[in-house]
Amino acid sequence: MTASATTQAHLEEPYARPKLVEGAEDFGAVTQRVCGVLERPKPPRAWYIGLAISSSLTLLLFTMVVYLIATGVGVWGNNSPAFWGWGIVNFVFWVGIAHAGTLISAILFLLRQKWRTSINRAAEAMTLFAVCCAGLYPAIHVGRIWVAYWLFPFPNQMQMWPNFRSPLLWDVFAVSTYATVSALFWFMGLVPDLATLRDRSTTRLKQVIYGFFALGWRGSARHWQRFERAYLLLAALATPLVLSVHSVVSFDFAVSQVSGWHTTIFPPYFVAGAIFSGFAMVVTVMVPARELFGLKELVTIRHLENMNKVILATGSMVGLAYSTEFFIAWYGGNPYERFAFMNRAFGPYAWAYWIMIFCNVVAPQFFWSKKIRTSPWLMVGVAILVNVGMWFERFVIIVTSLARTYLPSNWGYFKPTWVDICTFAGTIGLFFTLFLLFCRFLPMVAIAEVKGVLPAAHAHPEHPKGGHDHG
Repeated sequence: MTASATTQAHLEEPYARPKLVEGAEDFGAVTQRVCGVLERPKPPRAWYIGLAISSSLTLLLFTMVVYLIATGVGVWGNNSPAFWGWGIVNFVFWVGIAHAGTLISAILFLLRQKWRTSINRAAEAMTLFAVCCAGLYPAIHVGRIWVAYWLFPFPNQMQMWPNFRSPLLWDVFAVSTYATVSALFWFMGLVPDLATLRDRSTTRLKQVIYGFFALGWRGSARHWQRFERAYLLLAALATPLVLSVHSVVSFDFAVSQVSGWHTTIFPPYFVAGAIFSGFAMVVTVMVPARELFGLKELVTIRHLENMNKVILATGSMVGLAYSTEFFIAWYGGNPYERFAFMNRAFGPYAWAYWIMIFCNVVAPQFFWSKKIRTSPWLMVGVAILVNVGMWFERFVIIVTSLARTYLPSNWGYFKPTWVDICTFAGTIGLFFTLFLLFCRFLPMVAIAEVKGVLPAAHAHPEHPKGGHDHG
């Protein structure tokens, strides 16, 4: 049967579900299940509703950016001494969200964890979208954005060079390197699946587009050999980035002399928190996606339960870090450090601190229950609480330490303005807009990798992993 006839047959019933059982030998069922999502004439109505909401928020974001540039950063709530307001809070939050994709793709790949294959594609895409949201804030918080090119280290007529001793410049190199390697890693894994979509396409336009990005993939033994070697090298290159990127972000605070920031616990503490929030976001987006697009037999409860176990483990690490911070403040004997932490828990921002404790320490403990750990909508509720708590963690770290510094005469109270709130809401809209478009036009599940871990792949090793299997 030709690709055109096969596709047309499956289009007659919306989201038809080819039989998939444990150890299924029908590789075509995997192909049809994933490609069928892209080949339907129209996505579900819920997709349109979600896209309308998220794209409206994205439009709000662009409106706020234009308003900020036209008016100035005074429209933000930054004030002395809390000059780092929501802009830096949200930057660190989105960089943390971006960590789960590389961890799932690179580290779990090197550890040969087969359960990653159904979730790694969406997690990698989520990484890129979160980095886009994070990178926006440093670009717009500089004030005179039209001379932002002064920040780049290239010779110019003013003989101005960035200060390479500044941790803010370290951020530029760390985040840009992370984004580049993550994008290469994501695209490398897509190549065999894009070839499958190229061969199944029924229109010339789709064949040209998918064919261009498939890079001439034919599924030959030589192609597979080079693909697997390149994928392994990129995984090895990306693995140190999981630890380095958020460690460098933590240096923004740790190398300063501000009480509550100047501590060596920040690098491992920030990395654990980033993985914690990243996995929570993967759960948040994957549970609705598997329900909406009929992928329950590919993204199973086992996959979700494993992610929830990682959330439980990293949440416990974050809780340990919180208690260790208080111990360091007490044991160190520094009165300013001690005051900073007492102020967090019982000062004017105590409400934010205890929200953080509940969401990041108490809520993940529900995952000790197998019922909650395996109930899709209960786990989404916990995952949303985790993301809320991790945002409040960044808010507490940044704002409470700045609002009350060494001199009481400098004390203030940071309040976000409507521009702050709308800008952050807009980045959430941008993130979900990109993710919804990804779900519609690219395979959410790595077809070739899922086939590679099926029992049938080991029983029949001569069967190709992907590329030209049309189902």
